[in-house]
Amino acid sequence: MNPRPALLALALILTSALPAAAQCYADYKAKQDNPLRLHYGVVELPASACGDARAAAGHLAPRLQQDGWILLQIMSTFGPEGLDARREDAGRFFLRY
Repeated sequence: MNPRPALLALALILTSALPAAAQCYADYKAKQDNPLRLHYGVVELPASACGDARAAAGHLAPRLQQDGWILLQIMSTFGPEGLDARREDAGRFFLRY
């Protein structure tokens, strides 16, 4: 008897029983100089940065800098339930970075 099919089936069952990684987002403010431009945005974060403004800033700041933006503030972190309320305010910066 080959135990591999049974082990594979067990692995699939255990993997499907694990909870999915919680989705995490942050809203933030950023700026560019010369001329001064400001924007408000929403970004998806890895689970490791959720709930920690410093970790969220460490994740987001380099991404913003690639386009010449400077992160001013992580305003809050939240789950998917907060996305709809922020979508309109973030405009073109909704999940852009």
